[in-house]
Amino acid sequence: MSAGLVGDWDVRIKTPIGTLAVAYTFTERNGVLSATATGAHETVPVTDIVCTGEHTVTWRQTVTRPMRLHLRFDIRVDRDRLEGYSRAGRLPRSVVSGVRRR
Repeated sequence: MSAGLVGDWDVRIKTPIGTLAVAYTFTERNGVLSATATGAHETVPVTDIVCTGEHTVTWRQTVTRPMRLHLRFDIRVDRDRLEGYSRAGRLPRSVVSGVRRR
């Protein structure tokens, strides 16, 4: 189950240091979701993707720029829009929103 996530997404993450633009690509093969996230400085794999409901999904990713962070996302998908939050350890959660490109 993909929670309607398959496709390319333009996502904004509002962090305490500013808004980050990230492009996500989610694919599904043999019922298994995989993804990459591309920011200004790097492309990283998205891991531990779990559809927690019909329209909800969680995942993890690690970034190294501008600093090394382990992020956890909790997202709700509504057709061609997504919203939710991400959190890096004890830091405050960051608001996440995005639209599907295709």
